[in-house]
Amino acid sequence: MSKPCCILLVEDDPADAHLTRMAFEEGHVRVNLEHVENGEEALAYLQGEGPYAGKDTPDLVLLDLNMPRMDGREFLREVKKLDHLRAIPVVVLTTSDAESDIYASYDQGAAGFVVKPVSIDDFIHQIRKLEDYWFELVRRPV
Repeated sequence: MSKPCCILLVEDDPADAHLTRMAFEEGHVRVNLEHVENGEEALAYLQGEGPYAGKDTPDLVLLDLNMPRMDGREFLREVKKLDHLRAIPVVVLTTSDAESDIYASYDQGAAGFVVKPVSIDDFIHQIRKLEDYWFELVRRPV
């Protein structure tokens, strides 16, 4: 059995972070889900700074757009400037379905864009689709 994918969830809303964790568990998607609350913490995590020293590099980043300190748009711009981080796929996971956010996210290097569903069943379905694509088709064997 291969080790679970490591996912970094960048989400400032504790309820949404809990819902995301639940969706992975209820969907029986085996992952190591790490959580930070904003883009600044996410950059520190990815660069192994401070309390994040020694953490595994995530296989995937799930990124909210609207956060304090450094929002998802700023994070995308910054992470894609760094050669050693550029290859980590970042999937935007947000409540926004605005075309401007979708286009801007892809223009800034997002690998995917998922609108957070309202119901837990829909969210579980989205997480399973994420697993089918990112973990089964894209991820290299460990």
